[in-house]
Amino acid sequence: MDIRELYQSKLCTAEEAVKLVKSGDWVDYSQCVSFPTALDKALAGRKDELRDVKLRHAISMRPVQVVEQDPTGESFTYNVWHCSGLDRKYLDAGRAYFSPMLFRHCGSYYERGYAPVNVAMVTVAPMDSHGYFSYGLTNCAQQELIDAADIVIVEVNPRMPYIVGLEADSIHVSQVDAIVESDEDFVYPAPVKVSDIDRQIAANIFPYLEDGITLQLGIGGMPNALGSLIAESDLKDLGMHTELMSDGYLTLYQAGKITNAKKELNRGKGIFGICNGSRELYDFLDHNISILSAPMHYINDPAVIRQFSKFVSINGCLAFDLYGQVCSETAGLRQISGTGGQLDFVTGAYEAPHGRAFLATASTFTDKKGVLHSNVLPHFTNGDVITTPRAQAPWLVTEYGAVNLSGLPTWQRAEAVISIAHPDFREELIRAAEEQRIWRRSNKR
Repeated sequence: MDIRELYQSKLCTAEEAVKLVKSGDWVDYSQCVSFPTALDKALAGRKDELRDVKLRHAISMRPVQVVEQDPTGESFTYNVWHCSGLDRKYLDAGRAYFSPMLFRHCGSYYERGYAPVNVAMVTVAPMDSHGYFSYGLTNCAQQELIDAADIVIVEVNPRMPYIVGLEADSIHVSQVDAIVESDEDFVYPAPVKVSDIDRQIAANIFPYLEDGITLQLGIGGMPNALGSLIAESDLKDLGMHTELMSDGYLTLYQAGKITNAKKELNRGKGIFGICNGSRELYDFLDHNISILSAPMHYINDPAVIRQFSKFVSINGCLAFDLYGQVCSETAGLRQISGTGGQLDFVTGAYEAPHGRAFLATASTFTDKKGVLHSNVLPHFTNGDVITTPRAQAPWLVTEYGAVNLSGLPTWQRAEAVISIAHPDFREELIRAAEEQRIWRRSNKR
């Protein structure tokens, strides 16, 4: 059968497609921008006839209708690999559940049956002349989840850019069970505001950057501030190897800072696993042969990362303690984010011959009552999840400086960490270090 005829034979409405879902099924929505908007709405419409349908997604960008239309969770149970601001609201309300994971292992959970999939629903780019749908902005663990699925439904959206990958970047029309067409626009993240503290933290990291580094950059105000510093600097021939591509990288490409010319792997090509940003960024990626997508099992593998001579990983965290333990995903028992690839890149960057990993946070935060609190803690309590263990503590950064904890005994770690804490909390932290027997008497106050 001609591919166009095959396409037409599988084309149906979203309402028809979701009839393939049965009570008790696991349904996977992929991650981030690959969220199937029309299918989600149609599936929510079946809430009165379905029970115990479990759904899986990550980084929800728009209201999820199976959650919104089923507030008691009688029909649908929503689970997330990683959290957006919206996901945090669902988790806080008890309307969603978090699934811990290391990003480099996410695909293997599908392969090994730990994350079962009865029905996969993913948004893809329009079919090309050879019958292939590009996965576009989400390579990630897309192929593994589709291979694990009993039924595959694609939601074709002309706004999804066509992006070629190192591998696992598309699916052929013969491999899908149903096709739904949608023209709903994506939800684009609001521009991130860059604070003075973000700029100070970025300025503390910048001196450690050099020509020819391969860069993994997180998202947020600090990475954006650092991107601006780099764009205005004399640095040249940077490379991109990152799990998540955002507009910070677009700024570096537009400034001519990223050429990928010095990379030991994939020379001349920027590599990403998942993308979330502006329409301008998506247009930049469409049919751009200088940038490739790749699965997380490749991008986040420390054995791959270590092959870059000068690899630099820069990510945010929520808090760290005097021992060098880092929390990047919870505030007490409240889920804020996820492990994602932080530990993957901390591990890989250390193993690179001249690699460095930086984890950064503001030294303080102010609560709703206006009370100032330190993000540098004596030790973690109250259920805080440790994302990066003290044995792998890399460079820690606040607006007061950057310190490398690798190889330091507990008393030197305490001294280094306290040196980048807010001055108002340093005496308190010294007293805590003394009580915890990690403060040397000869240390200067």
